[in-house]
Amino acid sequence: MSDATLLSARGLALRFGAIRALDGVDADLWPGEVLAIVGESGSGKTTLLNVLSGRVRPDGGTVWYRDPADRLHDVHAMPAPALRWLHRSDWGFVHQDPRQNLRMGVTAGGNVGERLMAQGKRHYGDIRAAALDWLVQTEIDPSRIDDLPRTFSGGMLQRLQIARTLVTHPRLVFMDEPTGGLDVSVQARLLDLIRSLVARLNIAVVLVTHDIAVARLLAHRIMVMQGGRVVETGLTDQVLDDPQHAYTQLLVSSVLQA
Repeated sequence: MSDATLLSARGLALRFGAIRALDGVDADLWPGEVLAIVGESGSGKTTLLNVLSGRVRPDGGTVWYRDPADRLHDVHAMPAPALRWLHRSDWGFVHQDPRQNLRMGVTAGGNVGERLMAQGKRHYGDIRAAALDWLVQTEIDPSRIDDLPRTFSGGMLQRLQIARTLVTHPRLVFMDEPTGGLDVSVQARLLDLIRSLVARLNIAVVLVTHDIAVARLLAHRIMVMQGGRVVETGLTDQVLDDPQHAYTQLLVSSVLQA
């Protein structure tokens, strides 16, 4: 693992029966970098995201994380309480379906504040002020702080999930198809929001997407997966403008023809 690397994986392998979901995958992520993992359904990209984030244990290989004190941690050897704390503090996770990360019976402000309370914050005024600030930062009308998420549109739910995730200022966020299932116009505004927040806060992101256009807009580097393997990786523009692997060429050409 490089001295500057935030997250590093070597030799990740995972099988589901006869299916090789991951087959000798290596990956590196630097502080402040956005890394996109792209490929068709079944390529292994979401499995890789879940393994990198410690949510799924691989059959083989190691994932290392460098904490703010420059200590290295073997993610899958961490005790469960330590890994849970990592997900509540240094790390965040943005799901395609925000309902997986939100409590629909708790107000918008309560959803954001809960993550602060999980870190031990107890001053109600400070928690509410932070929630209000993050609603504004994610372009949600602050007057809706006491509204329930079930009254929100799909785009607003995703913004609320992002507010809940970023309120603790994580160093690393895992994003699984964050604009999937949204209307094109809503996607565009949400992508602009994600790009500006990530750049301003200098957050490292591992982004899974099947959408090449999303990867081009958000990512510094790209990994192309097919059949559980990384078939091509490099700077996003370089890979997408001059793809070397036949599978990458197919993905890019399918976008151009669409």
